[in-house]
Amino acid sequence: MKDAEPKVIRLKDYQVPDFVIDKTHLHVVLHPTRTRVSSDLSVRRNPESKNRETPLILDGQEIDLQSVSIDGRQLDADCYQVESECLILHGLPDECVVSIVGLVSPQTNTSLEGLYKSNRMYCTQCEAEGFRKITYFLDRPDVLSVFTTTIVADKTEYPVLLSNGNLIKSGELDDNTHFVTWHDPFPKPAYLFALVGGDLSVIEEEFVTQSGKPVSLKIFVESKDLDKCDHAMKSLINAMRWDESVYGREYDLDIFMIVAVDDFNMGAMENKGLNIFNTSCVLANPRTTTDTGFQRVEAVVAHEYFHNWSGNRVTCRDWFQLSLKEGFTVFRDAEFSADMGSRTVKRIQDAIVMRTQQYAEDSGPLSHPVQPATFIEISNFYTLTVYEKGAEVVRMIHTLLGPKDFRRGSDLYFEKNDGRAATIDDFVSAMETVSGRNLTQFLNWYHQAGTPILNVSENYDSERHEYRLTFTQSCPDTPEAKSHDKAPYVIPVTMGLIGSEGVLPIHSVIGAQNIQRLSKTNVVLELTDAQQTVVFENIEQKPIPSLLRGYSAPVKLEFDYGKDDLLSLMTQDEDGFNRWDACQQLAVNIIKEIEAALKNDVDPIVDNRLSKALEELVSDQSLDPAMVGLMLALPTENYLAGLEDQVDIDLIHRARKIVKNHLAFSLKETFAKRYESLPSYLEYEANAVQIAVRSLKNICLSYLVDTGDAKWIDEANRQFNDAVNMTDQLAALSCLVHSKEQEAKVLSESALESFYQQWSQEALVVNQWFSVQAMIPSEDSLIRVQKLMQHSAFNINNRNRR
Repeated sequence: MKDAEPKVIRLKDYQVPDFVIDKTHLHVVLHPTRTRVSSDLSVRRNPESKNRETPLILDGQEIDLQSVSIDGRQLDADCYQVESECLILHGLPDECVVSIVGLVSPQTNTSLEGLYKSNRMYCTQCEAEGFRKITYFLDRPDVLSVFTTTIVADKTEYPVLLSNGNLIKSGELDDNTHFVTWHDPFPKPAYLFALVGGDLSVIEEEFVTQSGKPVSLKIFVESKDLDKCDHAMKSLINAMRWDESVYGREYDLDIFMIVAVDDFNMGAMENKGLNIFNTSCVLANPRTTTDTGFQRVEAVVAHEYFHNWSGNRVTCRDWFQLSLKEGFTVFRDAEFSADMGSRTVKRIQDAIVMRTQQYAEDSGPLSHPVQPATFIEISNFYTLTVYEKGAEVVRMIHTLLGPKDFRRGSDLYFEKNDGRAATIDDFVSAMETVSGRNLTQFLNWYHQAGTPILNVSENYDSERHEYRLTFTQSCPDTPEAKSHDKAPYVIPVTMGLIGSEGVLPIHSVIGAQNIQRLSKTNVVLELTDAQQTVVFENIEQKPIPSLLRGYSAPVKLEFDYGKDDLLSLMTQDEDGFNRWDACQQLAVNIIKEIEAALKNDVDPIVDNRLSKALEELVSDQSLDPAMVGLMLALPTENYLAGLEDQVDIDLIHRARKIVKNHLAFSLKETFAKRYESLPSYLEYEANAVQIAVRSLKNICLSYLVDTGDAKWIDEANRQFNDAVNMTDQLAALSCLVHSKEQEAKVLSESALESFYQQWSQEALVVNQWFSVQAMIPSEDSLIRVQKLMQHSAFNINNRNRR
């Protein structure tokens, strides 16, 4: 029986395991309701444990135990103790082989943890604690074992049988069954175990590592999805090359496999050598997948592959160290995506996630540090704070140390911890060793919750030609600590100065503990005190500070920029991220003015400075179209709501719509000219150039349709019908369904029906069809969503449909 009171797990209570399992031999006979799992565990007492008399307590749930043996001697039932979540064995010798036979029911396992069935396929998901639903085991990440797995199944229904490692044996048995044996020579925790059985098709490639070792790459899918695997394979090969080039990490097995699964409770899972993916994260075809979908596949494939070192070869000691593998790997996959596409655009996309979602998590009742001190339920640990903020913390280390020392620190971390279960402290220690720096204060980013606030004030002395910036940092109250109890953070501020003629040179800086000079016009200030003043000397005119370039720290910046200051940053800053950010801030200021007018029943007047600046940007064909497209996208209602103490969603929606309509009408000719000048690619490629063009083209179309002009409504309908890729078709459909014009409403009804009929057999496309309708802003939105949930294609039990 479970305890009535949930048990609180504390980081400070960590103790090494009393036993270790050096080798694990599994023999799995697949059956829908009576899968037989036999395990031989080579167990010994852990020499690092002080508990020499403790019994062996193996985790286990929902297992029908058949037998237990010690060194080949079967035990009577009164020689062991079975509880709802564990098997207890007393009086074991210091070393022995524990053999266990149990039955599990994949067909009735609806938790999507352990071994379960997705349609006609057997698959597993063991992170964080799913392996205990397969067999009794020490199911904790610091118990690493070498696995050998034999799988037996009907060869007609399940011709493909996969597990971790290299295939070492296979053959046919009686009764139309066959078997395969996989051996993984690298010790791993049970959460990285994987097993798949099904009737699957495969695409194959060969990759030759930098040392000349051939690796077989295989992606397994249902036969109907074979035409959607090429992009995932290309992404995998690119990721392998990138990891060798940037981190010196070479793949270590003879084979690397990916399997696409419809029912999966994560995006994907990095099981050693056998990655299991949600279909939405591996399948991509231009006809059925948007540019965003292609980018997601590329990022997720890379992320799970990068885990081979940052998560598998070096795993985490306990779940309090989750950001050790996830934050580090999210940083790695973000850098990969930046190198594959537009670095500025990728940085903007990451900042949007942080500001609209992670900041909200930080400010809510469930706020927690990147490395929490306690948890009750491990599944609640998989948060934006652990992943995305954790990645930003790693990025700040990269910024503070510079790329060369960060690479040296990564090399040392991998070298010292290969085959071990490591900690965040191990990672930071490696960075300290190579750089000679003390990062003790920096660890506050891991241990304190909340989004820091960085307030900046300025003073310019025209006689001394000195420009002073005073930085004051604070962090709001969060559930674990009051603001006044929080220690100052180490905050890297990448910045420059903008003058009347553009970017100014920075000659000398006084006041920051460490100053990195990235170029003549770009420096990194390292802030360490609650308040400190930095002086820039030999500045001949009062500048505009370009702060937090490249989103150098995940903080909320408070600086009193005037609208003209923001215009200068938008048009003159050398940092693409800050150009976008200035555009967002200017839009926020203007939307807030409209909100105030609406509140006071005053006719709203939209400041035309934003439209004039955007007109210049849209007309400038030398700029990155992807960045321009992002600058045209007004701050989301979620982001705007996050800036308010008291949120009035209707007011925010009305004000934002007024500003968007103002831009649509005032820039109609500019949008039309740019839309018509952009090429329409007949042969789709998921490259940065084409994605940038499509993003700008489609946001221009969105503004043009908002004018209500019949010409552009017809153009959206033409694009919908003629589109040769899902990006353009779905963008046109969205334009039609979001228009208030009667002509668009008629066309949208026809388009929605046509879209469903065209793609009803493509589950992932139908998900887009649901989404575009659910996001229509109107008074009957809830009724529409409830009606959609009754549609025959909707399945609430499928994660992709939620």
